[in-house]
Amino acid sequence: MPSQDLPFDRSEYAARLAKTRTAMAEAGVGVLIVTDPSNMAWLTGYDGWSFYVHQAVVVFPEGDPMWWGRRQDAAGAVRTVWMDDENVTSYAEDYVQTTARHPMEDLAHRIIDHNHGTAWIGVEMDNYYFSAKAFTVLTENLPDASLVDATALVNWQRAVKSPAEIAFIRQAARISEALIDGLAERVEPGVPKNEVVAETFRDAIRGVDGAWGDYPAIVPLLPSGPAAAAPHLTWDGEPFRTGEGTTFEIAGCYRRYHAPFCRTMYLGDPPDEMLRAADALAHGLEAGLEAARAGNRCRDIADAMNGELAKVGIIRAARCGYPIGLSYPPDWGERTMSLRSEDESELKAGMTFHFMPGLWMESWGLSITESILITEDGPAETFCSRPRELFIKR
Repeated sequence: MPSQDLPFDRSEYAARLAKTRTAMAEAGVGVLIVTDPSNMAWLTGYDGWSFYVHQAVVVFPEGDPMWWGRRQDAAGAVRTVWMDDENVTSYAEDYVQTTARHPMEDLAHRIIDHNHGTAWIGVEMDNYYFSAKAFTVLTENLPDASLVDATALVNWQRAVKSPAEIAFIRQAARISEALIDGLAERVEPGVPKNEVVAETFRDAIRGVDGAWGDYPAIVPLLPSGPAAAAPHLTWDGEPFRTGEGTTFEIAGCYRRYHAPFCRTMYLGDPPDEMLRAADALAHGLEAGLEAARAGNRCRDIADAMNGELAKVGIIRAARCGYPIGLSYPPDWGERTMSLRSEDESELKAGMTFHFMPGLWMESWGLSITESILITEDGPAETFCSRPRELFIKR
């Protein structure tokens, strides 16, 4: 029986499938093999920690999609997808992590059994979850088919969020606020980082009233002092220290939807250059939010933000944001657009981004960011509501 606890109405899944099939037709793709777990969940509702083995959702030209994966994970599929049980298929356990055979052999045979052995088959080539070996085995076992690159085909269909998806991100944002509030309260000189992170995880999973917390696609990131010049460091058992700033990058997560959020805290008296940078960054965020309007381009946000930083001599070359929504580890971005000067993608109402112009200087870092919603009219809306400033604790 189809899952009775779907995150969204069946009509929403039908609309997603229709959009995907339209994109497939435009790309000349007859059959689509979806291996990104975020795209699998978006199309079918599937939700399980099984992306460390080969799995996929296969979209044919007609009929319901087919979920395919490890046999023991099929039990999770029948409990989470909207399709009937007959559309849940699996490969035997002796295919798992062995050099004697490969799961893609099984998938190839199933595609042939569905009379699509000569189709143009799209695969997500540049994807964390689709290996070179998987591509090779599919090619060998589908000799009459043509395998083509369909990377991000589904991701682009996810760009404009439905009202129900936006409601989930709003719930995630409430959790993000709770995480930042907890960090601001607990971080003190001498307190070990791992103890603070333990409480952060507790806050994240407890959630807030009306919204339980799911696990985020990225763990809390919190480098301190000179290490904050490197943005993607996690934690250790060392204590927080007076005279150091720490950048915190976290995200509340609700039913796999994320609201990334960054703030920076300094213990003691921050140097003048950091205070000036924080002020410029706040002005840059305001300018970027004003430019983040439906009909404008991704580059307009980046140019507005960079213009404010340039006024104080800060030249920032990196992108300053990316789309967000439903995601699984190791990344909460959607891997389509980027907020940078070269990106001409049009902003549309319902798009959601992490606007994150972090600064990574030679001996310190500074992150003040917002998850934002492109609205029908006017500047972008921020999902979270916390001061847009350097937090200072003396």
